[in-house]
Amino acid sequence: MITQNSGLRRYGIFTFSLPAWAGRLPDGRTYNTCPAAGVCAAVCYARVGRYAFASVKAKHERNLMRILDDLPQWEQDVLSELAAPKYRGKFLRVHDAGDYFSDDYLSAWLRIARQVPDVTFYSYTKEVSRFRRLVQPDSPLNFLYVFSYGGKEDHLLDPDTDRVADVFPDEQAITTAGWHSNAASDLLAVLGPAPVGMRQNNIPHLKRVIGQRTFREWQASERARRSRGSDGVRR
Repeated sequence: MITQNSGLRRYGIFTFSLPAWAGRLPDGRTYNTCPAAGVCAAVCYARVGRYAFASVKAKHERNLMRILDDLPQWEQDVLSELAAPKYRGKFLRVHDAGDYFSDDYLSAWLRIARQVPDVTFYSYTKEVSRFRRLVQPDSPLNFLYVFSYGGKEDHLLDPDTDRVADVFPDEQAITTAGWHSNAASDLLAVLGPAPVGMRQNNIPHLKRVIGQRTFREWQASERARRSRGSDGVRR
């Protein structure tokens, strides 16, 4: 279940992934692995390219089905896998696709982190309120995370107190905003100075949709639009 993708392999980072956002499993069940996704869902890199390959999608769906069908057994299987010597002292990015879609699922990862203290787990997440309740009161030292803008709960974030990441049009825009790029290593998202800036993925049709907005700006404008009725009056 734990692999390495081409972008993170060079840093020695392992990954665990789910199918991104919403879909239907081969057995007919529907799912949403990113319930707090906002504007990011419209331009999700994990729904195009190699992530859309049948073999990759099937692997991610198998991971999700194992979780949904028997969470305790899945948890034990992950612990057994992480017992291998190759993981000692390494980093595991939980979700290069998907997010912590339920309390039970997030709690399972917290238990795993506590039982494998010599692996550092890290994540980007938009599940702000879920992390406030379940993680922040007693977070394992080896469970690192950054809240990424572009979700339905952006309004709950405070960049002065929360570790946050935003997507920018390019590296120059990150510098101009006074944010800190993670271009040199994905680990800078959780280990480097904050707030963290990420440049847009170089996928032309997605870049056209995003334009020159950051995800934070885009989500804020969408939230403002939704707060106004069709008559233009703020509710």
